[in-house]
Amino acid sequence: MKFSSSLKFNAVAEWWDEYIAYEALKKHVYQLEKQKVGLQESFHDLEANEHTSLIGAAGSNAASTDALFIPLLDRELRKVCLFYETEEQRFSDEVSALQQEIEQQEQNGPYAGHQYMDNEEDPDDEDDDDFDLHSPTLSRDRTQSPSRQRRRHSRSVSSATPAGPSGSKLKFDTKRRYSVSSDEHEEIEASVASLDPNGDSHAAVRGPSRSPLVRAKSLANKLKDSIISTGSTSSQPETVWTSRNNYAQDTQLLFKRKITRTYVFATSLRSYVELNYAGFRKILKKYDKVTDSDLQDQYLHGVVEQAVPFQQTTKDRLNGKIAQLVELYSRCVTKGDAVEGRRQLKLHQREHIAWERDTVWRQMISQARRGAGEDGGMMTMGGSLIVEPGRGLLDIQTPIGRVKLTSKALYALAALVVFIVLLNVQVVNGVEANKCLAVLVFATILWATEAIPLFVTSTLIPLLLVVLRVIRSPDGEPLEPPAATKHVFSVMFSPTIMLLIGGFTIASALSKTAIDRVLITKVLSLAGTRPSTVLLAFMGVACFASMWISNVAAPTLCFTLIQPILRTLPPKSSLAPCLIIGIALAANIGGQSSPISSPQNLIALAAMDPPLDWGSWFAVSLPVSALSIVLIWLLLLVSYRPARSPDGEGEIEVKPVRAPKERFSAKQWWVSIICLVTIALWCVAHSIQDVVGDMGVIAILPIVAFFSTGVLKKDDFEQFLWTVVFIAMGGIALGNGVTNSGLLEVLGDGIRSSISNLDLYPVVLLLSVIVLVISTFISHTIASVLLVPIAKEVGASMPGDRSNLLIFITGLICSTGMGMPVSGFPNQTAATQEDEMGQLYLSNVDFLKNGVPASVIATFVVATVGYLLMKAIGL
Repeated sequence: MKFSSSLKFNAVAEWWDEYIAYEALKKHVYQLEKQKVGLQESFHDLEANEHTSLIGAAGSNAASTDALFIPLLDRELRKVCLFYETEEQRFSDEVSALQQEIEQQEQNGPYAGHQYMDNEEDPDDEDDDDFDLHSPTLSRDRTQSPSRQRRRHSRSVSSATPAGPSGSKLKFDTKRRYSVSSDEHEEIEASVASLDPNGDSHAAVRGPSRSPLVRAKSLANKLKDSIISTGSTSSQPETVWTSRNNYAQDTQLLFKRKITRTYVFATSLRSYVELNYAGFRKILKKYDKVTDSDLQDQYLHGVVEQAVPFQQTTKDRLNGKIAQLVELYSRCVTKGDAVEGRRQLKLHQREHIAWERDTVWRQMISQARRGAGEDGGMMTMGGSLIVEPGRGLLDIQTPIGRVKLTSKALYALAALVVFIVLLNVQVVNGVEANKCLAVLVFATILWATEAIPLFVTSTLIPLLLVVLRVIRSPDGEPLEPPAATKHVFSVMFSPTIMLLIGGFTIASALSKTAIDRVLITKVLSLAGTRPSTVLLAFMGVACFASMWISNVAAPTLCFTLIQPILRTLPPKSSLAPCLIIGIALAANIGGQSSPISSPQNLIALAAMDPPLDWGSWFAVSLPVSALSIVLIWLLLLVSYRPARSPDGEGEIEVKPVRAPKERFSAKQWWVSIICLVTIALWCVAHSIQDVVGDMGVIAILPIVAFFSTGVLKKDDFEQFLWTVVFIAMGGIALGNGVTNSGLLEVLGDGIRSSISNLDLYPVVLLLSVIVLVISTFISHTIASVLLVPIAKEVGASMPGDRSNLLIFITGLICSTGMGMPVSGFPNQTAATQEDEMGQLYLSNVDFLKNGVPASVIATFVVATVGYLLMKAIGL
């Protein structure tokens, strides 16, 4: 959680203006960052024809930024100190007053209120009789802050407390019963039960009635109290804290509440100090990181820790007062049991915090932990893609209300009509093959139009395969639904799915331990200040990160790392859009670089027979990816000329990225070792096949290693991209259905007849164009689901069985479809990046002008260099 959110969540609402202004200081840090690189805004005096800087002179060094930032810190520190000293003095006075009041009560004894129950009418008591435990007054009071509760409480009991340093009084009227305010009724009842488990808990809160019967009962109660005290055989003298008469019990309840409120106030004051210290530490760390300064240790230890609220003597004094409150509570409430007194006070504190924290903030924290976005948005691995609600094409009035007809609804309806028609029209030979064709076309339309979520369509596939009896037995007869169900689900959860989950585990561990950020910033720190070099470095880093933490999380991470650079660029600089689209295109290329970088690669691996090992995959994918990155980099340099200054005079320099100073922790070393061992085992999976069986079994190693040692938690597991898993499972089930139903044989006959006169390489070129066009307009994963089975059948029908080669080419080219803003998650994320004024960095023209040529270049590299490398490794 960000510290600004944590501060708001844990702060006392009424003290909010007295906390460190963290957000304001952070804005000043970014302004100083701009000043340091000479990008401060200027004020133009038209009359004097002079320009003056709003922030300071350009080219300022660290000392000058320190001189500007330290006064801001001093101002916040003075505010915190003044507020704390005032509140601490008031708290100290309250504790002293409580001490005197308790001693006065002990001197008065348990029978100071001998006329506590009288015969006079008491309107307050009649009000108590009619009190509703669920009244709104009670509910509101329990959510108030300590200071507001104390003020309200002091008004309700001001006529009943003895004089003390704080001006409070505790003086019982000898002709009236002491009346506790009605909003305390519920807590008093519970407290009476805890103080006197054998007595009547209502005796202390019911006032006398005007009837003779009630007056007689009051007299009887006084006589009973007198008899109990006279007949007591206890060796210890009776005190106001141990007596069970009505006066003593109400006194006990009164002081229980007063001590509890003071204790809650004291813990809030202690939390105030801790939060502000954390705020100073966080903002100083950010300042040092952004401005390349070393102010944190100097200011934190030399100034902050020397201030009164943060001195150890002050903390000890506050803790001593808290311990004094625990002692008073145990004396007045728990009959000297200090352990029980401390436990009850902490329980009251927790209840207060639960009521004090606003519901909105609780929901915010819950959403942050679950990675959930706002309504109408999607949050994925730290990136946010806002999806506008679709507008209705037509509103139709029906007997059950107005129905909004959307384009997605029309697509779904069209898919359903086509599905029903294909089921009832014989298109291909074979009943099961014809049904499977209907399922294939139906799923393809839903996937291509996204009429319903992609993973929902994938989940629907096994249902249709079983209900329509598409799956056949080895002898060609349709399987019964129970047998077909077992077959389909056994195929869906294949070793490929386990490999995908293992990849998610590695990606989550690298991100959570910040290993990815550490390695990436170390590489970027070597890039220098030349825009062309920085662009190539970021593209290489985005590609490498996509290999291991998926091409979903990698662009989000890189977009975060370039923010300091974007903030310091001149307005309208072409480097900003060039960097953003370069990272997106490189992340797409990274999606083909390793088997676990994208689902389409795993779908291709699952279709290969025999499966390709990681070493062979890297032998082809790494040279292809590297060459594609370099060619796309040259394309972007020509298209954007990022080094050129916006005014056309000279070239710009980029703020260098600072390498992290922190050393690797034990947890980071543990994650690194497990990841390297897992990847090494994947690379030699064929050599150890007799031991591990399949790469999916190896994927269990990081899952066990990270979740059993606490590196990853249950929440991390829940945040895996399970929608992608279900899409892959649905694709595997559909591919098996196409093969098992005989549809693939029918299609194979047609394919063989159409390519019978073509050599291998023309087929490769034709397939490359088809795959590129389809993957540009629909999801890369869905494109692989649809095209890999076709590539497999085409390859199998060629001399020498070239199915693995064509499957490999199809899998790689599926990642190169990046000509549109919707072509893959990296493009979608890049399209939403905005500057400080809320203006988008990229437009559709940027993608058409750069994404389309980049897609053609990457596809050409796969179809030429990649083809030669595949031939070299024996495919």
